[in-house]
Amino acid sequence: MPLEQTQPVTHALGTAGPAAPPSPAPVPVPLPDHLSADPPTLLTAHGCWYPSADPTGEHVAFICDRAGVPQLWSGPARRPEAHILDGDPDPVTEVSWSPDGRWIAYTSAPGGGEHTRVLVVRPDGTGRQVLAGAEPGSSAHLGCWTRDGAALAVTVAQPSLSGAEHAGAGHLAPDADDAPSTAARTPGTAWSERGGPATLLGPPYVRAAARPLPDPGRVRGGGLAAYLVDPDGAHAPVLLYGEEGAASLRVCDTSADGRLALLRRGPRGRREALVLDTASGRTAFSLHVADGDPWIGRFSADARTLWLRSDTEREFAALLRVRLDGDGRGRDVSVAVERDTSPLDLLNLPDHGRWAVLAWNVHGATELESVRLPPTDPDADAGPVDLGPVHRAVLPHEVVTRVAPLERGGLFAALAGSRRRPGIWELDQGLLPARAGWSARDEDAVPPGRPPVRPVPLRCRARDGLELGGWYYRAPDRDPGRPGPCVIHLHGGPEEQERPVFSPLYHELLGRGLDVFAPDVRGSSGWGRSFVDADLGAGRFAAIDDVADCAAHVVSLGYADPVRLGVMGRSYGGYLTMASLVWHPDLFRAGVAVCGMSDFATFFAGTEPWIAQSATAKYGHPEHDRELLRALSPMSRIDQLRTPVLAVHGEHDTNVPPTESEQFIRAARGRGVPARQLTLRDEGHEFLRADNRKLYRRAAADWLERYLVPHPAP
Repeated sequence: MPLEQTQPVTHALGTAGPAAPPSPAPVPVPLPDHLSADPPTLLTAHGCWYPSADPTGEHVAFICDRAGVPQLWSGPARRPEAHILDGDPDPVTEVSWSPDGRWIAYTSAPGGGEHTRVLVVRPDGTGRQVLAGAEPGSSAHLGCWTRDGAALAVTVAQPSLSGAEHAGAGHLAPDADDAPSTAARTPGTAWSERGGPATLLGPPYVRAAARPLPDPGRVRGGGLAAYLVDPDGAHAPVLLYGEEGAASLRVCDTSADGRLALLRRGPRGRREALVLDTASGRTAFSLHVADGDPWIGRFSADARTLWLRSDTEREFAALLRVRLDGDGRGRDVSVAVERDTSPLDLLNLPDHGRWAVLAWNVHGATELESVRLPPTDPDADAGPVDLGPVHRAVLPHEVVTRVAPLERGGLFAALAGSRRRPGIWELDQGLLPARAGWSARDEDAVPPGRPPVRPVPLRCRARDGLELGGWYYRAPDRDPGRPGPCVIHLHGGPEEQERPVFSPLYHELLGRGLDVFAPDVRGSSGWGRSFVDADLGAGRFAAIDDVADCAAHVVSLGYADPVRLGVMGRSYGGYLTMASLVWHPDLFRAGVAVCGMSDFATFFAGTEPWIAQSATAKYGHPEHDRELLRALSPMSRIDQLRTPVLAVHGEHDTNVPPTESEQFIRAARGRGVPARQLTLRDEGHEFLRADNRKLYRRAAADWLERYLVPHPAP
């Protein structure tokens, strides 16, 4: 794609003519090379994930936590040696090798917080620079490379205006409760400055197509803007698209000639794909797409076909073919590949577009296949897609988390399993797997003497008849006929899904003699759009009841002791944990709430603007649905709390501010309920550092063991 050598020009959404961008263009910042840094102490048990290969397929860049924190590594595909490309302690989250092989782009989180930045480095570790997100308080996210590798797309987020800084003690919170509370903030105060068209119980989400972008100095609600940035610095950044009050924005692909760009935008449950005319800023085509993996599709080599992963007008995401005219407008949409009961999880295509890699979610496990795509024929009549042969892989792990197809054929896949740490495998053109030498061995997954546990799938029915799924882990020394203590673990999202992947937390609990049941309550993905939407609005009360119904089910099976039940979860699962403790106060004997929301009013007032925009589509609007959100907030029923509770939070979490945990723990202590808080230093919403992750899972296991496992009197 040609880059202008002038200042970038932006366009209003769906209109012609210039307008001011919602965020300033990123300014690259060079960084010192890390090559002189002392070599880190390496862990035997480690994970590798998110592979991206060079154009030859002979070298792979990937994320690895062997030095204790997820960092950028690179190594030859078929030899065991590998080296760190960025020695900074900032966790890395995504990786992308440029099509011309000259640069490796990646996203990192300074200090472990939620604000991220996009960097590039040369394959030899030199030339490291921040391309976007270097400004204080700003955030940037990785997009695609142009097909020739001349520019990288990045999304820049306007700095949050909340000004909130969270000071974490880094230890269990003291018993004193004289810290200032945020619960007294006026509900909706910050939201009134954000505006935004998203409502849940009112009109549906509508993109403000004709509204011009405001002056950045007047944007109070935050904005997202997508730029093309030249890593070599020869050309100024080019603004592709901008939106005030946006919930998400990512550039997923550009056509080979640079005329068209594929964008993914919108809040959770309301995502859409946009085909953008890069010259005029006009949206040529749009279509609803599925949640989940943000890399939703790619153009064919001639840009006359767009392949999309979408669940529009269907329960499960499928592979769709969109035929485009010369201006990027959609001529017709047809289903290329679909399954009746399984969603398409991952879609990836090489630049030539002759074949695609498809990862299907089959009740939490993955089925991986490659299909040959038909050549583009713009003059052909619309009709069924005639696909070529299908090759299916025999996988050594249960779940595929990322695929990186190679131009020469074959691919690299990041695999995860219930008894193995995440690793990267190379699959040849027949999809026969071979483990990369720098991935951890399966026998190094857990300490000697503690065998990993394979979970069994469970299905149960909620009180209203909705069928729920999940995975049950039984402590290895448990007598199969004897019920024991059990922890109900609740995933985040709520659109995440419980999948059979290796969990050090679960193995810590199992080693303490605690069973784990990890269910998918309503709102989870993997079971169809209707199941995802079943918790919207007042349906969230039923999701809270699902937790109790899951506990009752494992008790009825004779697995769990009804008087030794615990509940814990992270993010939305942390919210559900707090909610379950106050809605079903006599069911659980202990709880651990991790990064959970305790009051929707203070959550919306304190979270990032783009998080708030996205959250309205799931939970409700903080003004329009204020009474519903108040009724759904655990703080509104804190007088019902009787169960000892531990809260865990990262000090730099700006998705769910630490004050959400603090106010719940403070209120619990005020009622005389045993309650403590663990605040982890240098962590955000995700806990990424090995020492903090160990501290977290041991503190959680200590708390649950104390209240659920009887100990003989001394």
